[in-house]
Amino acid sequence: MSLESLKVQVIKKAWEDPAFKQQLLADPKAAVKDAFGVDLPQEIQVTTVEETASHYYLVIPPNPEDIGDGESNVEVVW
Repeated sequence: MSLESLKVQVIKKAWEDPAFKQQLLADPKAAVKDAFGVDLPQEIQVTTVEETASHYYLVIPPNPEDIGDGESNVEVVW
């Protein structure tokens, strides 16, 4: 499963399942593992925030050029 596919599935499940959404907000790595069987690496931190109609978050991902060997890697950026 690609990261983009996982991201879409996580968001859809959060919209449809209030219990999953609460778990995702409280412990995102456990929620993803429990629901999708995907074990995110221990060295990666995941923070979940919920946007509202009047409060948006703009996330600036790491520059792909600053990660790894300098080659652009879409999989690194969620």
